[in-house]
Amino acid sequence: MTTKFSVRSLNRRDFLSTTAAATIMAGFSMPKIAFGADKVVKIGFLAPLTGEVAAWGKPGLDGCKIWADWINADGGVKIGDEAYQVEFVAYDDEYDPGKARAGAVKLIKEDGVKFVMMLGGDPWPGVSPVSDKEKMLFSTLLPSDLTPETKLLVAPCEVHPIYNVTGVEWLAENKPDLKTAVICAQDDSLGKPSVATYLAAFEAAGIKVLGDPIFFDPATTDFAPLMSKMLALKPDIICLDTCYADYVHPLTEQAFQQGFKGQMISCTADFYQKMVEKTSKEFMEGFIFQFPDFDDPALNAEHVNFRKPNDFYEEYKKRFGESEWSAVSWEYASIMDLWSDAAGRAGTTEPEKVLEAMQVGGTGKQAFGEAKWWGKELFGIDNALVGLWPVVVIEDGKAKIKEFKSIPAWWDKHKDLMIKHMEALDQMYYQRS
Repeated sequence: MTTKFSVRSLNRRDFLSTTAAATIMAGFSMPKIAFGADKVVKIGFLAPLTGEVAAWGKPGLDGCKIWADWINADGGVKIGDEAYQVEFVAYDDEYDPGKARAGAVKLIKEDGVKFVMMLGGDPWPGVSPVSDKEKMLFSTLLPSDLTPETKLLVAPCEVHPIYNVTGVEWLAENKPDLKTAVICAQDDSLGKPSVATYLAAFEAAGIKVLGDPIFFDPATTDFAPLMSKMLALKPDIICLDTCYADYVHPLTEQAFQQGFKGQMISCTADFYQKMVEKTSKEFMEGFIFQFPDFDDPALNAEHVNFRKPNDFYEEYKKRFGESEWSAVSWEYASIMDLWSDAAGRAGTTEPEKVLEAMQVGGTGKQAFGEAKWWGKELFGIDNALVGLWPVVVIEDGKAKIKEFKSIPAWWDKHKDLMIKHMEALDQMYYQRS
């Protein structure tokens, strides 16, 4: 039996013409590792592997390759009395609802997967009817996809956008002299709930947001006018919300070129080494975001549940290059830890039984510590695993975890603010169609 990764898109010619896809396909020429076990469990990976959102898809697939190699080399996942080798089957949804729906059908009907991991966001509405009909368990990195109707959708790792409050809270505690901010984001299902979260977090911290948040067209390519508009308000803080890497990089470069000297904060800073190269260490000093490098010694703390984070990071660098590490490089692998543990305790790969085992007791081992299944007040269902999240700051050109902060603790104090701003942007679960 071999460990296998397959990728399929609706338009194969276009898919193979892209650099990212070529990189993925090149992996098929690598030597395959044979195992003696007869039992195989297939896991679907339905995410953007090409296009502007690929930075939150492909690196996660790369991380899953490491996870599978390690698990399979150690005998596989024990489910009942059998040990199963894990085989990932990937499908490029190109961050498109129609393609995601087609991919979900293929993964379930043709490939026989027992669990499907997604980035979520815009593609989820295309997949939701498939999940309901086929009774398939899906995961998302975006709990804003959750509603009371999404019984078989879980957010067991990333709790976007609510973890963004931790960065703002830390900023206010450590730099209390900074009193004003401006916010920009792409106008989509990632940007809007994240803007609501930052608005709530800034208000809770006593930081005034100048003007209205700027929502820009996702097709934007010239960010100079946008940054000029933001800087004209003379903010202490520029917030880049949950902008894609293809936006964060040019926006940061424009802030540098236009002479901004203040604080920058963003949900992500994927491939931040490239931003340091295009600006300077001095400019990037103190840049706050939410995703650590996994060589960080803080990840060796006793409460962290991710297995061998430093070794995982070194292996990732060796296989794919340090510059390819992104916010999602470890996240899908972390979800697989939860799924494999639940399947083992359930003694089956049947999706509803695995979900029941995953949520038993109302708690779970999220990557950064013990967490609770939560979300009913914000998402209408307790299918998000919420606990601690790291605040990351760039110091001397390197990402460093400054503190693990509690999301539930912030929520208990400021939930009314969050709900107020989510409602103002029509992002509460009962406002979404």
